[in-house]
Amino acid sequence: MEAELSAYFVDKATLLKEADFVSLHLPLSPETTHYIGERDLHQMKPTALLINTTRGPVVDEKALVKALRGGWIAGAALDVFEREPLVEPGLLRLRSVVLAPHIGSATAETRTRMALMAAENCTTVLRGERPRTPVNPDLTPRTAPAR
Repeated sequence: MEAELSAYFVDKATLLKEADFVSLHLPLSPETTHYIGERDLHQMKPTALLINTTRGPVVDEKALVKALRGGWIAGAALDVFEREPLVEPGLLRLRSVVLAPHIGSATAETRTRMALMAAENCTTVLRGERPRTPVNPDLTPRTAPAR
């Protein structure tokens, strides 16, 4: 796939140093909490933009405020916040930040597909089959009662 897209894998330090846009897409875990911190923000280009639509605590927001005020990076766009629903007060005063209330996926197409997927999973479980997107993959669905 890398060849098809003319892309190549680099380590985190190289990515931060070279990227114009850093868009975060990783799960929240103890290892990814503050995945982007002060040291990481210092490595980014002063023209770079940070985008977080994944989970708020992945970015250290106090460090982000410091980076934006210091001109370490050009700006940030956040759809999630470290302490939702609260927003780091320093972010509210910065013109170089776009803040959205966790609605980045709120298109009609996405929400329609989400509803259809939930309905498909329900009917699949009622047939006694495994859902396509289980919340807990370790559980086996019970067979629906006979009618």
